[in-house]
Amino acid sequence: MKPVVLASTPSADHLRLLVKVARMYHERGMRQPEIAAQLSMSQPRVSRLLKEAVERDVVRTVVVSPDGVHAELEDALVEQYGLRDAVVVDTEGAGTAVIPALAAATATYLDATLKGGDVIGISSWSATLLESVNVMRAKTTPVAEEIVQIVGGSGSPEVQLHATRLTSRLAELTGARPVFAPSAALVGSRELRDLLWQEPAVAAVVKAWSRLTMALVGIGTLEPSPLLRRSGNAIAPEDQRQLEALGAVGDVCTRYFDAEGRPVKADFDDHIIGISPEQLRSVDRRIGVAGGESKIAAIRGAALGGWINILITDVEVARSLVSRG
Repeated sequence: MKPVVLASTPSADHLRLLVKVARMYHERGMRQPEIAAQLSMSQPRVSRLLKEAVERDVVRTVVVSPDGVHAELEDALVEQYGLRDAVVVDTEGAGTAVIPALAAATATYLDATLKGGDVIGISSWSATLLESVNVMRAKTTPVAEEIVQIVGGSGSPEVQLHATRLTSRLAELTGARPVFAPSAALVGSRELRDLLWQEPAVAAVVKAWSRLTMALVGIGTLEPSPLLRRSGNAIAPEDQRQLEALGAVGDVCTRYFDAEGRPVKADFDDHIIGISPEQLRSVDRRIGVAGGESKIAAIRGAALGGWINILITDVEVARSLVSRG
């Protein structure tokens, strides 16, 4: 179609025709052939008039977000924190009560954005991520190659099933191969960590971290989550006090950072079986899933420090993050 050449001063008759055609199309829902027939003109002319009506601001398109959709807030988060994307959901209650809504949003996001060939890293001890795979629908064709644990997945027998299920179930849903990290997240010494890294099974997981195209992580605070505490992978009280003294506000995969997202190196850093900060922040898509007022500082630090570049959170946290900047 040739571009419409706008007259500098259209006649009143021409403007009336623009309005008539625009109202028939946009307000009365008539199709272009119907308008052409009723007004005794060609369909191409109707199409040109509709385009001109837009260009002359006779018709203005307004997108109205339905209740529960927070597009402007999501855009503000992306702009303020340099994110690649943001998803903001309504929740009922606070604390762990936000988990079902975050989990549903995460499942929907993955369903829409997994197209095939991804190598997905996943943190082992997140109740929200576990709930996400519980509500996620299985794909009819494979949409990922591997699901890889990016922090040690072994823990107390009571909750070991959670970490294993999280990885294996996501692999099953996406048609991928699970890659487990057969060790605890925290071990007793650097020497033990180095020995474990030489074990073939652990070495295979470490090698897989360099292939990641996506990381799916929770965002923790200094206070360990109930699941992490029960797993036996939580940091000791003396380590927590050291982190507080160093200014830490949160962690991703047991890697702690301060309020501005800068890494905080604690004494136990060399005891961690998990992806390094440099490896994590080199992954193309880093999806952080977290909500609740108690996590605002941790989520803000994770976003500022580039630990995540996609955020799924609740509306109250999002509003607080935007107001804080």
